[in-house]
Amino acid sequence: MQRFAAGCRLPDPSFRMFHRAYSQWIEDRENRLCFRTNNRVVRPFEWGSEWVSQWPTNGIVHLNGQGDREYLSAINRRAVEDSDAFFGYEAPHDFKLNDGRLTFRSAVETPHAENNTVHGQWFPARRKDGAHPRRAVLVLPHWNSHASQHLALCRGFQRFGISALRLSLPYHDWRMPPELTRADYAVSSNIGRTLQATRQAVIDSRSCVDWLESEGYERIGILGTSLGSCYAFLASAHDARLRVNVFNHCSAFFADVVWTGLSTVHIKQSLEGAITLEDLRDCWRAISPVHYLKKYAELPKKPHFIYTKYDTTFLPEFSEYIVNEIRGHGVDMNVSVLPCGHYTLGESPFKFIVGYKIVSHFLRHL
Repeated sequence: MQRFAAGCRLPDPSFRMFHRAYSQWIEDRENRLCFRTNNRVVRPFEWGSEWVSQWPTNGIVHLNGQGDREYLSAINRRAVEDSDAFFGYEAPHDFKLNDGRLTFRSAVETPHAENNTVHGQWFPARRKDGAHPRRAVLVLPHWNSHASQHLALCRGFQRFGISALRLSLPYHDWRMPPELTRADYAVSSNIGRTLQATRQAVIDSRSCVDWLESEGYERIGILGTSLGSCYAFLASAHDARLRVNVFNHCSAFFADVVWTGLSTVHIKQSLEGAITLEDLRDCWRAISPVHYLKKYAELPKKPHFIYTKYDTTFLPEFSEYIVNEIRGHGVDMNVSVLPCGHYTLGESPFKFIVGYKIVSHFLRHL
């Protein structure tokens, strides 16, 4: 018979029934929200080694007759070993701000002309005396976000005296090639292209920080949601200027999210049978936050990790893992766990709760 500590009681049966009903309701709602779009495309599996052949960290790593898996594994390990070079870049000098939109040439060149121009929507805050305050937040949205999303949050920052720059991620909205209807080239069953898109997102983010500094901003934070959270962590781990961070949904391994997530089922269809999860982790090593925890902890940071209890895209155990690992490195941080899922976090009342947590963290620490 199971023993319980003195004073502890088994959960009331009515509570257990409510919990089962509630979790089932969230799961059903998550499925409806996830699959309301019907334009997902199952694309063929590709190693995509040509996308990574010009990385600055390749050095002596060459294909030289070895298989694509071995080649990608080797250059990923090399990229992690010298990640400052991997995520390094030549700062852009062609920043243009026109009618609230910042544009500049990405430091990462791709075959898609549209994707090579970075776009950011600018929400400058002003004090009562008309002077710009010296704090700003870079906002990185979720995968397949469209240009009008996350703007309410930016206006919220603006209202409370924090300027906000909402970055369009690689292959999203203005940066989307004409043959796409979704941002499929950002995350896909093409291993090398996904690596390169992630590297580009990190470098574009750091380039935005360059622009903010040139505009006189001295206290700069970063907010990332879902895929944007991964990008934000990688950027912050390699940039001491991003002192205050919010990671809205978080995970340790890029591969595990794609392999197990509800929103990437169509990608797993292509991966399964062509590559194992273990090999996928190895081939996406350079873009997985878990490999940069020590580097992140060595910099002065004040992070807030937010995840949800019923997430079927970033499974809760993945979020718990990275939170525990970061905590083990002695990082002073805040953690919030909300009783909803990945998609339902964007609905009432949860979107107001998470919005409050995000804005208040930056108001308090930036």
